[in-house]
Amino acid sequence: MLLDFRFGNRALLFDLGDLSTLSPREILRISHVFVTHMHMDHFSGFDRLLRLSLYRDRRVHIVGPPGLTDAVEAKLRAYTWNLLDERSHDLEIAASDWAEGGFITEAIFRARNAFVRENQQPSEARLPLDDPEFKVVAVTLDHGIPCLAFAFQEKIRVNVHKTRLDELCLPVGPWLTEAKRAVRSGAGPATEFMPTKDRKVVLGELLQSQALVCAPGQRVAYATDLAFHSLNITRLCSLACGADQLFIEGGFLQEDRELAASKKHLTAVQAGEIARLAAVDFAHQMHFSPRYLGREDELRAEFELAFHGRSVARR
Repeated sequence: MLLDFRFGNRALLFDLGDLSTLSPREILRISHVFVTHMHMDHFSGFDRLLRLSLYRDRRVHIVGPPGLTDAVEAKLRAYTWNLLDERSHDLEIAASDWAEGGFITEAIFRARNAFVRENQQPSEARLPLDDPEFKVVAVTLDHGIPCLAFAFQEKIRVNVHKTRLDELCLPVGPWLTEAKRAVRSGAGPATEFMPTKDRKVVLGELLQSQALVCAPGQRVAYATDLAFHSLNITRLCSLACGADQLFIEGGFLQEDRELAASKKHLTAVQAGEIARLAAVDFAHQMHFSPRYLGREDELRAEFELAFHGRSVARR
């Protein structure tokens, strides 16, 4: 799942699976990656991210469950870096292992140092990411191994109304990111911005004209690869409670619930029930098992029936 910031030069990525549907431009906007676990279909995209980022001066943060930093090191050690030296572009990969109490392992891998692991003192932060504009929270779920589920939470949502900007003859651009940040930080109405080199505007005018409008922050939850049992359900419902959007795995038909249980996955019905219990506004089903190629409509139908509190015929 890619969360792209419309007026900021950044994006967040949840899981590192097949990235072929993302353009190089989108991938190069990614500042943070949040990995649920290191099964191949959730981590194989690391190579594409690395290949596109290699000859650029940038820093990418990757956060995952215990073992993530070792996995990043193993990926990097699989290649030969004899062409990198202190004159190379300074790509930095910051890898961090996160558990319920906070960060437990951190390391930096720098292109100019041939990606040799440089261990760091783990951050004292308790959240996977606490940004001035938003935060990313997580819980550990059971998939036979620790598997993280994440939620993105805006602290205050500041919407830009393009028609109001047009009425003020103001362009869109990076200055809007500064203006939105100023609103979230409680800046005064006299705070000034320069949309163009010869035009100045104050925050009070933007708010009064409703070019910027405040609303409760959006919450987006992401959960995939988890067993259907009470502890997982309780933890996930707490994370996703009242979310605007929930992306959740639901890749097995109910008739195959025993198979799903043996693989510690959810059926479409179980995913829909969790989404309903969490009282989310919109739920999106994902991670279909390939055994149902051509039968995706059946999976979607079972999910929607369960999400809306209707029974599904048992087989």
